Amino acid sequence: MTAIESPCILVCSVDMKTGYCFGCGRTRDEIAGWIGMTPEMRREVMAVLPARLETVERRPRRETRRTRMARERGVAG
Repeated sequence: MTAIESPCILVCSVDMKTGYCFGCGRTRDEIAGWIGMTPEMRREVMAVLPARLETVERRPRRETRRTRMARERGVAG
C-alpha cells in the first residue's frame, strides 16, 4: 500500500471568511473527499493551495490559552 500525498500540517481549522483551512488551504469538501481523489485531482488542488493560503487571515479568531497565559505572565512579571 502506498501513502497518499497530503498537504495537511495538522492545523485543522477553517477560516470562516474564505472557507479555506488555516493549515493547508483546502476547503471542507476537498478535505472530506481527499482519499477518493485521483493523484491527478490531488495535484490540481495542491497547485492552487499557496495562492489560497495568501488569502487566509492568519491571526487567531480568539485568544488561545497559551496566548492568555503568556500575556498574564507579562503583566504579573
